[in-house]
Amino acid sequence: MATAMHDDIDVLAKAKRALSADYTPSDDEEYMSTKQLNYFRVLLLEWKKSVVAAAEDTLQHLQEGPIREPDLNDRASSETDWGIELRTRDRQRKLIAKIDSAMRRIDEGEYGWCDVTGDPIGINRLIARPIATMTVEAQQAHERREKISRDD
Repeated sequence: MATAMHDDIDVLAKAKRALSADYTPSDDEEYMSTKQLNYFRVLLLEWKKSVVAAAEDTLQHLQEGPIREPDLNDRASSETDWGIELRTRDRQRKLIAKIDSAMRRIDEGEYGWCDVTGDPIGINRLIARPIATMTVEAQQAHERREKISRDD
């Protein structure tokens, strides 16, 4: 169980390690050059591969069979574990959709540009969060608006 959660958190790091250490995009280059786009395409593909593998592990665990714990405490614990597995699976499904969306943006020439302002998102932000669709400033403004509307 803990392994599935750890893998879910660590999949981007695994994808980055799978890339060749020969190249990392930098601010010194032309923004969203062919070399940078290829780097992010490979990173996203590796990330998706890691997420799919983690999802398959989760699915395999869920298919092992129904909960048949004779002790009520053990059964409750197992049901809690299953709930966590299902939430993990749902997060993985949503992440795969976001990765696919980022791949489409690369193909359409929109990757790396903010959906709100049209400004460059920035290499460092994309390295940290390859599925980002907004600049840090636009994301913060979006989150403030969400918080205000939630509070109303």
